[in-house]
Parts: sequence; structure tokens; C-alpha cells
Amino acid sequence: MTRMPRHALAAALLAAAVLPAAAFAQEHTPGSNSAPAADAMFVTEASASGLAEVALGQLGASKGNSEATKSFGQQMVTDHTKANDELKTIAGQKNLPLATAPKPADTKAAAAIGEKSGDAFDQAFAKKMVADHKKAVALFSKESTSGKDPELKAFATKTLPTLKEHLQMAEKLPGKGANAMAGH
Repeated sequence: MTRMPRHALAAALLAAAVLPAAAFAQEHTPGSNSAPAADAMFVTEASASGLAEVALGQLGASKGNSEATKSFGQQMVTDHTKANDELKTIAGQKNLPLATAPKPADTKAAAAIGEKSGDAFDQAFAKKMVADHKKAVALFSKESTSGKDPELKAFATKTLPTLKEHLQMAEKLPGKGANAMAGH
């Protein structure tokens, strides 16, 4: 019978101690009152997305060429500010971090849209709103069906119909609606 060298035995014991902790860390975020990592990721993604929608909404409300774009932009500010505040409350109770700014790609896209004017602005704004809301619907759908934290799951379920409505509205904006898609 061969004996295991001490360093190999120490490594094996360390692995036996660390691996279960690593597996636990993948499921739980430290200091989060046991919220699973997927729920913590939802909070980060949803808060960054919400901040982006408020910023883009402000841009649409102030710079939109059509009344529909301006009105939709203002609704984005109102609805996403409300949802962001609700998510902030839930995340605070669970000690989960929120995004402090939109994702860099969203900031860059907003800057590019902001450089446009007239119909070109409305079209770029509508295109971004459709894309963003498709992503948001997917994110909130996943959390509403697969989320482990009951409050976050309920928040996602409650917010999802509004996001779906936003997507439908965005698809009808000037330059992006059914008429534009049909080639009219």
C-alpha cells in the first residue's frame, strides 16, 4: 500500500472543504439573506435595464419628433421609475446590490440615438425600445417562472404585463410599427 504524500493529502482535504463552499456560493450571494445567485443577477440586470429605460424615456420625451414618441418616452419614465423604486425596496430588504447606472452598451446606444433628430430619431428610438423590451420581457418571464425568492418572483410576475404592453406600444411607434414592418 502506497502512502499519499502530505501535500497531496492536504490538497485533497482542502478540496473537500472548499468544493461544498464553492457550490453553496454559486447558489447564494453572501449577505443577501439567502437569495439565490440567479435572483441577485436578476436584480442587477433589471435595475440596469430600468435605469436605461428611464434615461431613454427622458430622451424620447424631450427630443421625440412625433407626439407618439414623446408620449411613450414620458410613459417609460413614469412606469420604469415606479418599478425601479419597488425593486430598490425589495433589494434593500434582501441586501442585494442594484445597478447604479445603465450598462455601457445602453449608454452608448442612447448617445447615438440622441445625436439624431426628426424622423431618424423616432425610428432609432423605437427600434431600441422594441429591442430593450424584448430583452426585459425575457428577463422578467424567466424570473417569474424560475425565480427562487418569492418577493422577487412576485415583483417580476406583477411587472411583466406592463413590460409586454410597453413592447406592443413600442412596436406601434412611428417608423417601427406594423406599417413600417410591412413595407408601407
